[in-house]
Amino acid sequence: MLAGRAGAIPWAAVAEERSDEDLMVQVQAGDDAALTALMDRYKGPLFGFLMRRVEASAADDLFQESWIRVVRARDRFDPRRRFSTWLFQIANNLCRDRGRRLAVRRRHRDAVQQEARSEPALRSQPPASLERVDMQRRLAELPDPQREILVLRYYQDLSEREIAEVLGIPRGTVKSRMHTAVRALRAVVAQEENGHGQD
Repeated sequence: MLAGRAGAIPWAAVAEERSDEDLMVQVQAGDDAALTALMDRYKGPLFGFLMRRVEASAADDLFQESWIRVVRARDRFDPRRRFSTWLFQIANNLCRDRGRRLAVRRRHRDAVQQEARSEPALRSQPPASLERVDMQRRLAELPDPQREILVLRYYQDLSEREIAEVLGIPRGTVKSRMHTAVRALRAVVAQEENGHGQD
């Protein structure tokens, strides 16, 4: 970041007073300092969102890719929209794309695991109950449409309207999908607790 002239108000202090949308307009004009200010402002929220959508090893790559997409698509940003909604939409689409790429690998892996489970030595092993899974693991058990809506609502604190905009679905679908996701998460927790109770 360029240092200001003596006696001038530091750019960072000025940026702190500007809205996300104003900063994005400056990014559209080629202002690298404005981009840096936005990245600093959203480092925690965006990285936290990604950590709850993908495994930790992939979150950093998707964080960087999200900002690359912001820069590439900067001319398509409408300042009348909320920047945060646009940013999370970009990040969520990256998570979806990655999920689709992994689906083929997952199907192959599942087929291999199914074959391995037929081995007597493996059948004799106890179920995977060595330790309780945390909420990150529980979220990972859910289908992607359910996981993404829970993360946006309870971790990013977005409203139903904002979630609808991020996901590109009607608000009514957000509401029904939320109920389904909450029920599914409760089922995962209940299944874990029942399993641990039988150990």
